[in-house]
Amino acid sequence: MSEIMIKSTPNSPFVNKLHTVNAGQTHSQAPVEATIKIEVDRLNFYYGGNRSLENINMRLKKNHVTALIGPSGCGKSTFLRTLNRMNDLNPTARLEGSVRIDGVDIYGPGTDVVSLRRKVGMVFQKSTPFVKSIYENIAYGLRILGVKNRQQLDRVVEESLKHAALWEEVKDRLDKSALALSGGQQQRLCIARALAMDPEILLMDEPCSALDPTATSRIEELIFQLKNEYTIVIVTHNMQQAARVSDETGFLLMGKLIEFGETTKIFTKPDNSMTESYITGRFG
Repeated sequence: MSEIMIKSTPNSPFVNKLHTVNAGQTHSQAPVEATIKIEVDRLNFYYGGNRSLENINMRLKKNHVTALIGPSGCGKSTFLRTLNRMNDLNPTARLEGSVRIDGVDIYGPGTDVVSLRRKVGMVFQKSTPFVKSIYENIAYGLRILGVKNRQQLDRVVEESLKHAALWEEVKDRLDKSALALSGGQQQRLCIARALAMDPEILLMDEPCSALDPTATSRIEELIFQLKNEYTIVIVTHNMQQAARVSDETGFLLMGKLIEFGETTKIFTKPDNSMTESYITGRFG
């Protein structure tokens, strides 16, 4: 463990980032006792005959940010999609074990998958605004659900854009095409679109990978704000980002959860040598 101990000195960039965030963002401090929002037990996941996830056990806390790190192909995105059953769209997909949200097994018989995906919103790696106006990008999902009242739509559009820290930038051009927005604005629009469905959990799959540093910083600050109201799970290749934004971190490798715990500990004194090797850049 000699190298990780050197890297966890007060001059460590990971430690400095963690200390800076915790000192400057009092709302990021975890409560003494946190409610478990998501429970994953003995999860095995298969595409056809290939096992992509093996015996995953994890407890994700309410109003926390959980980061999932690991090299490409380790199963991070596959795991993320098990939390709202997006993998069901692949006919070869099969799951063993259980995923419980608020104590209810989302893979149990009688699960309303549409309602589940409203409760568990998702933001993808590449921003995917609809070829519609900014307003209609937010209102479209509500219209599909049968909401027709213009005042209600106006209220939800405004509230969602404010939650996504985008309202002040677009309030005077809601009728303009969403495709005219910058990349960072488009990603925040997609976050607003997910929030309009009133979820409790927000899944983010590499939400900043295509963004410049300024836009990335805006999204990270937004994550800090959103966790006051939502439980957030983020997949990221950027370990500095994981150190900055998350309360807890899980390291996956070849479909297995190698280590899971408080972010500060994972990045400064991991228990597993493979975690240490990944964080210190020996592979990945």
